[in-house]
Amino acid sequence: MAALLRSLSSRLAVSILLGIVFATTVSAAPSRPTGGKSSSGAAKALYFIANDEANAVVALKVGADGLLSTGSVTPTNGAGSVALGANMQPATPDALVSQSALTIAGNSLFAVNAGSNTLSMLSIDPADPTRLSLVGIPVPIPGEFPNTVAASAKHNLVCVGTTGALSGISCTNFSPTRGLGPMDVLRSFDLNQTTPPVGPTNTVSQVFFSSDESALFTTVKGDPPTNKTGFLSSFPVQKRTKNCKGSAPSAATLSTKETRSVPSGTAVLFGSQSIPGTNRVFATDASFGAALLSIDTSTGQATTLATGSVQGQVATCWVTLSPATGTAFVTDVGVNRLVEMSLDDAKVLSELDLSANGDPGLIDLRAAGNFVYALSPGNGSTPAAVTVVDVSGGSGTARQAQHFELGGMAGRNSMGMAVWG
Repeated sequence: MAALLRSLSSRLAVSILLGIVFATTVSAAPSRPTGGKSSSGAAKALYFIANDEANAVVALKVGADGLLSTGSVTPTNGAGSVALGANMQPATPDALVSQSALTIAGNSLFAVNAGSNTLSMLSIDPADPTRLSLVGIPVPIPGEFPNTVAASAKHNLVCVGTTGALSGISCTNFSPTRGLGPMDVLRSFDLNQTTPPVGPTNTVSQVFFSSDESALFTTVKGDPPTNKTGFLSSFPVQKRTKNCKGSAPSAATLSTKETRSVPSGTAVLFGSQSIPGTNRVFATDASFGAALLSIDTSTGQATTLATGSVQGQVATCWVTLSPATGTAFVTDVGVNRLVEMSLDDAKVLSELDLSANGDPGLIDLRAAGNFVYALSPGNGSTPAAVTVVDVSGGSGTARQAQHFELGGMAGRNSMGMAVWG
């Protein structure tokens, strides 16, 4: 892993020296995340995937005080996998080089199986949200190495990003009771990758819906030393329509018409979040920090409103938006800290040093209620753990509330983060 991080750091340093990344700052209307129960209300359960050869979803109980306790491990009936680093060694502890390896829509949970090229759907029991049950069987995906998934409860539509030799986006409709339909056509990204992919650059980072769920966005990392340009992809959702008088409406689908953007000042776009109630996206960029983007709702074109550099970073890659603070929190696989950034201009607002808990760094994270939950898969010598951070005092008040070691529930391959409440 150390070699991987050194490789990424050297690549990113080259991009900066070449002037690929630059900072811009403009004024922006204040924004505050609000919305769905999985992000704004207090959590009752937290989930991630083990991503081992026999993949499973790990569910942890979240108490009324926001703290974690042991829950359950439920097989997905699929296989996990691990990407390769530039040194051709396993890319742990960022095994899927992505954000959002699982996601939730209502009481349905979706998890990727990178080793079997399938998607699993599980049902969450509201009476005990750590009790999960498979709905149907995992469905085959037309791409290879699925590493990120997004679901729209509004449209009953779930979409998967793949980043192997067959990379791109494919989608299907879902029913909470009947499960997943067949995946549709692969909307290809020509990444010239392998299966498993060699990363972390030149790979699909994350799929996610716009705040109104009218479009699907995908961030794809560039590779500056080889002049490979990263981009943000946008596909509009085609809404349900009635085929003829009196007939039932057809299911929503994802268009095959794509808009690609290369927002100025970005190079290695990674984890991103749509800012609720706006046409803006807060996106991390592993080469310098994060960017605030604006998406033209008529064309899908993305432009940069502001960028913010994170000093001392190795690779800033994952992000969540906190309803308690109205700000973003980002993590770095090589630096064990939580960095708070503004949704107005992407400036760093505060940093919480977590090095005392012994984790090597943090990956996927989610905010819920007054807390932020961040996963550290460990590195083989340190155990996997979830750090719970209390942000109830508002911006600038983050403090560690709990460091929950996962024991035998998960290890260095674990990925993703989702909450239910």
